[in-house]
Amino acid sequence: MTRLVDVPSQFDDRSFDQFAGAFAEAAKDGERLLFDAHAAEWASPYGLVGLLVAGQAARGTGHGGEGAGERPLLTAPTHADVLTYWTRAGFFREAAELFEIHGKVPRVKAAAESDVLLPVTPVRAAEDVHTVVSNIQQRASAILASELGLDPKATMGFAMALSEACQNIVEHAGTGGWVAVQAYYWRRTLAKRVVVIAVGDAGVGFRHSLEPTQSKRFGTRWGDAAALEAALIQGISRFRDPGRGQGLAGIRRYLARWDGKIAIRSGTARIAIVPKWDDDVPLKDGLPPFPGAQVLIIIPEQGSTKR
Repeated sequence: MTRLVDVPSQFDDRSFDQFAGAFAEAAKDGERLLFDAHAAEWASPYGLVGLLVAGQAARGTGHGGEGAGERPLLTAPTHADVLTYWTRAGFFREAAELFEIHGKVPRVKAAAESDVLLPVTPVRAAEDVHTVVSNIQQRASAILASELGLDPKATMGFAMALSEACQNIVEHAGTGGWVAVQAYYWRRTLAKRVVVIAVGDAGVGFRHSLEPTQSKRFGTRWGDAAALEAALIQGISRFRDPGRGQGLAGIRRYLARWDGKIAIRSGTARIAIVPKWDDDVPLKDGLPPFPGAQVLIIIPEQGSTKR
């Protein structure tokens, strides 16, 4: 028997909990899953990475290697523009390993266009993080300076934020994950250009990663929300070596300077540092469970949003 998981028609961080709920419900019985994206009209980098994470979890393996279970099914979008964008954004190149894809996928090369700064890219080891950062640095520098009006010096901070978000997969997940970066017009609450970084994995999540060192300190409060609070607000890492990079605290400092946003979802909780231009909730608990961790970073065009 196959269980259906609907992919939201507008698939981004706002509709992600709807998707997570459908996935959690369908995955309970251990049946083969069918992810139905035929009606998809748009997906953000966060949505595309999240769909790959669900496929990774449904197959029960890291990246389609040994021990992989039966591949879940995926019905591709029927809207031609959406299909082309997903292909150009590198989604289908990664999805081919994880899903049995139904529908015609166009032969379009992954992105040279400037709006997709970094197509969906796998991150499995520290070397991948270095490759990701070096590949994007030059292109991102031009976009950040010309389109977002950031000081050219800010591009170093951007590279750091990108690197630390990816490094989180390598150090905490216990499995591989993906990163995607895109610049687009943010109509929802800002009406400005933004650069969006989305990083996700189907690994052990923040609570499991930090449990050995933090659960006693939090006592009965310990859970997904407390783990996210420890990691993002208190800057706690499972690694005690102070020379391991700036981590989430470094990302926070960088985003505070440029009025940016970070949101992290792991397990049944989601935490966000919410800038004044956004209407998100700082902490949500009791959400539908979803594997691993998903990180969203948004850097807006500078101007009236700048502090």
